[in-house]
Formats: sequence, structure tokens, C-alpha cells
Amino acid sequence: MAKRGYHHGNLRQALVDAALELITEKGPTGFTLSEAAKQAGVTPAAVYRHFEGREDLIAEAALQGYEIFADVMQYAYDSGQPSALAAFEATGRAYLAFARKYPGHYIAMFESGISVNRTPELAAVSARARSVLERAAEDLSQHIPPEKRPPASMFSAHIWALSHGVVELFARNSPGTTSPFPPEELLESAIGVYLRGLGLIAPDQ
Repeated sequence: MAKRGYHHGNLRQALVDAALELITEKGPTGFTLSEAAKQAGVTPAAVYRHFEGREDLIAEAALQGYEIFADVMQYAYDSGQPSALAAFEATGRAYLAFARKYPGHYIAMFESGISVNRTPELAAVSARARSVLERAAEDLSQHIPPEKRPPASMFSAHIWALSHGVVELFARNSPGTTSPFPPEELLESAIGVYLRGLGLIAPDQ
């Protein structure tokens, strides 16, 4: 492969981009640093100027993914305003859209085994992403009588789990799993059932 002529200013990002392609193709443990270097058009030794090892490289991919994810979630939340219900539903759809558009980042974030507490920066940006969904849940839960109101953190965790499950089982072509319904419809109907159970939307007639 011909050298791409990366300089120190953008070699780090070139390696991250290469890793994202390899993660998407082979999974987080299916490639070596040498392969990432080759993909970026540099020598393996050049990788160690920027990353201590493969996990460090994947952690940077996860960090960048969480930054995009947090922005996507915030945009979805804002787009639903001033309706608390519309904002909440938009964040659920944004989760699915992110997983489809940024598969390498998604895998680095949720399937690589990299802890969000690996670095303070990663912990902070992942918390920012979670806080958007929790804020959307908090807004919507104000329409539930206090004695029946679940904690916002539990409310948002349930929707996060629903979204994650639909992505993992039906939106990423997992071997042996098929659904007669599009992932978007599965997620929307599941959230609908959940919200009806809380009395936040009217039951089907």
C-alpha cells in the first residue's frame, strides 16, 4: 500500500479512522496494530508514537464515538421540544440511527470491553450522552403522579436497554436473528407499550 503522507498533525486521526474500518469489518479483537498501521499507510512503529497498544487505540475510537453520540442525542432531544413526549421518543430513534451510521464507533463503545471509566475524558463524555436520555425521561415523568413515578434513571435505563436490544438483535445483522418487522417499528412499538404501561399515552382503542 502506498504511503499516504500523513504528518504528525493528522497521523493520530488516520490511525483511528483505520481502526474504525477494521473494527467494523473484523470486530474489536479481530485486527492487529500492524494492520491498522498498514491501513493508514504508515509503519507499525509509528503507531506507538500515539497509542500504547490496541486497547488504547480502540478507547480513542470509543471516545470519539461518545462525543458524536452525545451530540446526536442532544440534537434529537432539542428537536422534540417543547413536547416532552416527542423529545423522549426522538432520543430512542437517535440511538438506532447512530448505531447504523457509525457502526465502528458503536462497536468500540459497547462491544469492545473498553470501560467508560478507562479515562476521565471517556467517563465524562459517556455521562453526557446518558444525561440527555435521563433528562428526557425526567421531563416526561413529570406527567406521572408522584406516587407512581419511577426514578428518571430507571426510566431512561429501560429505554436504553430496549434500544440497545433492538440494535444488537435486529439492526446489525446478527447471525441467525431475523425479524419480520423493521427495527424502527420494533423499537417504536416497544416504547409505546412501555409508555402506555406508565399511563403516558392513551391505550389502543
